[in-house]
Amino acid sequence: MQEATLSSLRAFPQQLQQFYEAVPAEYVRWTPASWEGIPSETFTAIEQICHVRDIEIDGYHVRFRRLLEQDRPELESIDGYQLAIERRYAEASASDVFEVIHRAREKTVALLESLDAHQWTRRGYFEGYGHVTVKSLAHYLCSHDQQHLAGIQWLLGQIDSNSNQ
Repeated sequence: MQEATLSSLRAFPQQLQQFYEAVPAEYVRWTPASWEGIPSETFTAIEQICHVRDIEIDGYHVRFRRLLEQDRPELESIDGYQLAIERRYAEASASDVFEVIHRAREKTVALLESLDAHQWTRRGYFEGYGHVTVKSLAHYLCSHDQQHLAGIQWLLGQIDSNSNQ
């Protein structure tokens, strides 16, 4: 596995928390007039971090485990918008969410760092992505991280534009 990807995966929770903490408190549940151009799902700042938490645990933890334990499993996609409703993301406590994100990512990185060369090549099929290996799934997780860092930066841009009118 590329060290750059593992390094990015390790650093992500702290980066996400720093970006989130840059959002003024009165804007953590704010929605812009238009979502045009957002590089992630159309979630408020608090919803962004809840989504990251749940996709890490209910998505990537499950997918990595299934790839490692099953022969060519089919990996389901998760409806993040449905989870947001069911789990009431808008009511979440950011400190609680970040506590879980940090622990979950430590678990992910520890798993990835423990793999041997053969395990990285185990294959499956990921709904919406096609054929994957453990290694490609790690890249997709890193990509997902970057989308949500960008989503919060995009929200910060919208907040700044909104507050300076």
